[in-house]
Amino acid sequence: MRHPSLVGLSHDHHHGLALALRCRKQALGQIKPLGAAGLAERAKEFIDFYRQNLVAHFRAEEDALFPWMQANIAESAPIIDELLRQHEEIRQIAVRIGAGQGLPKLIFDIGDLLERHIRKEERELFPLFEAQVAPIDAEQIGVKIKNSLENGAP
Repeated sequence: MRHPSLVGLSHDHHHGLALALRCRKQALGQIKPLGAAGLAERAKEFIDFYRQNLVAHFRAEEDALFPWMQANIAESAPIIDELLRQHEEIRQIAVRIGAGQGLPKLIFDIGDLLERHIRKEERELFPLFEAQVAPIDAEQIGVKIKNSLENGAP
């Protein structure tokens, strides 16, 4: 059971994992429509998810969760460094997908990266947070996360 302060992020993760699977399957020709039409459909789906969810999701993590963890849980530093690199890589791939070039590889790559990123947060970062956060800190961080997610993309 995920800590209440992280539920909004985990909710996005659930949808992100389903999208990641569809992206990989689409790039491998395992779901219809096949070919360029399917890749264009998946590209649009990813860009919509990125704009509607990931922009605010990344902001919530980068402004609320990550800074607190870096300041209070030293062993979170290498995990957060990797997650921040992945955020930037996802942002860059989103731009390239939006340009519509090289979609077969990009759609597969974003599915793979998105899944690895989400799994790292769910399996490593969140348990570390939950094991060490004080209730008052969790509540404050949860409010910041919720506000970032509700306010959406800038």
